[in-house]
Amino acid sequence: MARFGYFLSCEDWEPAELIRQAHLAEEAGFDALWISDHFHPWTHEQGQSPFVWSVLGALSRETSLPVATAVTCPMVRTHPAIVAHAAATTALMFEGRFVLGVGTGEALNEQITGAPWPLAKTRLEMLEEAVDVMRQLWTGEVVTHYGNHYTVEHARLYTLPEEPPPVYVSALGPASIDVAGRIADGYIGMSPSREMVDRFEAAGGQGKPKQGGLKVAFAPSEDEALDTVQRRWPNEGVGGELSQVLRTPEHIMQAAGMVSKEDLADAVTCGPDPEAHVGAFREYVDSGFDEVYVNQIGTDLDSFFRFYQDEVLPELRSA
Repeated sequence: MARFGYFLSCEDWEPAELIRQAHLAEEAGFDALWISDHFHPWTHEQGQSPFVWSVLGALSRETSLPVATAVTCPMVRTHPAIVAHAAATTALMFEGRFVLGVGTGEALNEQITGAPWPLAKTRLEMLEEAVDVMRQLWTGEVVTHYGNHYTVEHARLYTLPEEPPPVYVSALGPASIDVAGRIADGYIGMSPSREMVDRFEAAGGQGKPKQGGLKVAFAPSEDEALDTVQRRWPNEGVGGELSQVLRTPEHIMQAAGMVSKEDLADAVTCGPDPEAHVGAFREYVDSGFDEVYVNQIGTDLDSFFRFYQDEVLPELRSA
């Protein structure tokens, strides 16, 4: 049976509110949590972006739910050896409830140091090498690595969990799906695509977990929800690779300014109809995803969690 989780948006909320939402999600009956890892929000209206590893430390003591990063880029802004260190400590604190979700990232977050932003093909090569570096370090052995993209000299992690954290790879296109199938312990997708699930399995991911994520906007009316999406998350309608290469929130907002309300209505389930929300989840389940995570766009989180506890999650689990 599929599991259903809640997606904690670091772009939207300060740490104390993220922890409060984790409590609400557990009380509402969600099975697990995702949490985003950004340096910047997508837009000024979202307005937050706490350091995810600090929040994860608090979550390890505040919730009994499993948590995955969705997703961390262990490549440009942060060297993979540092991510390996952070993930090892986090996995130890979560006592087996932590998954490191990784991906090739966005210039929005990764170019803050002035580092160049390579083409997608090179970023995939960097991701594969970064995952290899992290797994070497999680053995507890001394690691010296001179690769095409990363250097590690006589590094050893002393604080380690009993088992290394699973690494799930976010993949949006065929080339990244093939890499994920080859190197990942699980797949992360942001669209309910049976084609991508099948390709992941054919590339080596047969039997591995598959997590999907979606955004919704629960509100008293569909129009009110759509207005909230247009104000807070217009970037949800920015398609293709554009969101990965634009460098600043200002650039994202310029691109999002060309997104129509109709485009956003197609991209986000809006309003108070429980069947619409249930249907959005079932698209993922029917496409072969084992776990589906939902993020609420909007400020009335208490009503959202009551709505899901009373009307959405029971219906999903009755199927």
